Amino acid sequence: MVKVYTIASGKGGTGKTTTSANLGTCLAELGKETYVMDADMGMANLGIIMGLEDVPITLHEVLAGNAKVSEAVYEGPCGVKVVPSGISLKGFQNADPDRLRDVMRELIGKCEFLIIDAPAGISRDGVIPLAIADEVILIVNPELSSMVDALKTKILTELVGGSVKGAILTRATMENTEVSKQKMEEVLGVKVIGIVPEDPNTRRSAAYKAPIVVKYPDSDAAKAYRRIAANIAGTPYSENEENEKSRESFIDRLARSIFKGKK
Repeated sequence: MVKVYTIASGKGGTGKTTTSANLGTCLAELGKETYVMDADMGMANLGIIMGLEDVPITLHEVLAGNAKVSEAVYEGPCGVKVVPSGISLKGFQNADPDRLRDVMRELIGKCEFLIIDAPAGISRDGVIPLAIADEVILIVNPELSSMVDALKTKILTELVGGSVKGAILTRATMENTEVSKQKMEEVLGVKVIGIVPEDPNTRRSAAYKAPIVVKYPDSDAAKAYRRIAANIAGTPYSENEENEKSRESFIDRLARSIFKGKK
């Protein structure tokens, strides 16, 4: 059965697109057929994070009726399929958000998970992704303003008939994690399904146009995203197993370097 999740936040800069890219990549890494679609058509960043900012056909062209959905699908890391939006304002002006439902209907016939990166804030374009998903996941920072904005998004989701699965706390630090988690659950009235720590590798990986789970797989944030993805997919997660994989990977690389060129 296909599961559609919209990743949303009340304000920009919370890590919404970063979360969409990394969760999608992690689900694909778990062997799940996964698509990630950038529904933030005005401020599209998913393609940039995934190294697909220069592709010829995007969701803009599909929503303008000038291309097929299949033409806007590109393969990303670990086999995740990415449907980026364009970065041009002209493409945004020509795109019709009402066509999103048709795009989603076509995509869900091809995958197990569809992750939708929604626009930040409250707007007409932002309401559709909230309404068409099976469940919405809120991305929240440990700040009161972020929680208040996320609460507005939750209320809007419920008003349009949607359902909120829970919240992911991003950019968390040792000082504020437990307090913020408890406060967030009280304010939002939903469960915190994951905590992603503040990690400098997040920005570094974005500069390399790659998800942190690919560029820095052993980082704290990468492990957090893998843990959340395993929870969503309903599969067990073992950090010891992750560490074992890392050691094996190091040994494999060492062996290749030692025996390179030898017969």
